[in-house]
Amino acid sequence: MIPFLDLKTINEKYQNEVKEAVERLVTRGWYILGEELKSFEEEFARYCGVKHCIGVANGLDALQIILNAYEIGHGDEVIVPANTYIASILAITQNGAIPVLVEPNIESYNIDPNEIEKKITNKTKAILAVHLYGQCADMDSINKIADDYGLKVIEDAAQAHGAFWKNNRVGNLGDAAGFSFYPGKNLGALGDAGAITTNDDNLAEKIRALRNYGSHVKYENIYKGFNSRLDEIQAAILRIKLKKLDDDNKKRREISKLYRNYISNKLISLPMVLKEESSHVWHLFVIRTKDRSRLQKYLMECGIETLIHYPIPPHKQMAYKEWNNKSFPLTEEIHDEVLSLPISPVMQETEVLKVINVINKYS
Repeated sequence: MIPFLDLKTINEKYQNEVKEAVERLVTRGWYILGEELKSFEEEFARYCGVKHCIGVANGLDALQIILNAYEIGHGDEVIVPANTYIASILAITQNGAIPVLVEPNIESYNIDPNEIEKKITNKTKAILAVHLYGQCADMDSINKIADDYGLKVIEDAAQAHGAFWKNNRVGNLGDAAGFSFYPGKNLGALGDAGAITTNDDNLAEKIRALRNYGSHVKYENIYKGFNSRLDEIQAAILRIKLKKLDDDNKKRREISKLYRNYISNKLISLPMVLKEESSHVWHLFVIRTKDRSRLQKYLMECGIETLIHYPIPPHKQMAYKEWNNKSFPLTEEIHDEVLSLPISPVMQETEVLKVINVINKYS
């Protein structure tokens, strides 16, 4: 069986370093807001090319805290892709703000800038740009619209660690960015973890307090904050794995090129890179086909595991039942047809070639 994602093998090469890091932390006896977190924040900020990185508990908290720091809440509108994981939407509604859903570009699966301006009102405060599946959203167009209307640009960079837009990395393409380091991400912890990046000194200072009960000084709370801190063990693990992130992304791009060059089945729609190759880090390799269930069953019978990202769009979820009657045709088409093929830094070329061969025989 070719697994969709072999996390055990991915993490095996770090095993000795992780054990040493954990022993060091146990000996040190400091587990929250310590030296490992400080070092990771400095290293990840440098990697992204930004002034500040603030570690938080997970990717959803990262987005929610950014919006809270900007005081975007009740009655405010935030433009967000209709085609995204539900966390992007949850971050908005948990602050009491209103998500305004915008259809994607069918070729990139990211928010369509041509549709954004149609949805802007006097209540719009921000655009939440999701870099879905690892490909940068069209940040030139998004930033121009935001400049024209005085809006904040927040990146949901949960799937795009290390991707470039022109000369800048994700995390340095808007006013602030939220990252997830969930274990399956390109840069994955061994548990939940997240971070916020920004070049705004005042915003960073506020977020550092917000993640820690709204406090800079113990027992002095200046904001109604959160308990959302990236712990020392996860920070230490992320420091180890960050050193290999560019190499891992290079391997993902190599696999993607093989898939895109050699999958020739006319029943399959392949993903496209709309900018240069460095704008995509292939967190997921997502194809589309009209009869997804049949293809997925066929691949499993041939020993190839696949997953669906994502079967139900946010506006059709019970959590947002007030939207269930809304229609977003492109989003619904994507969610009905997408299927994610195996892709990871530890996938062997023989496995990639088998996937290609099996798919090309599908009829």
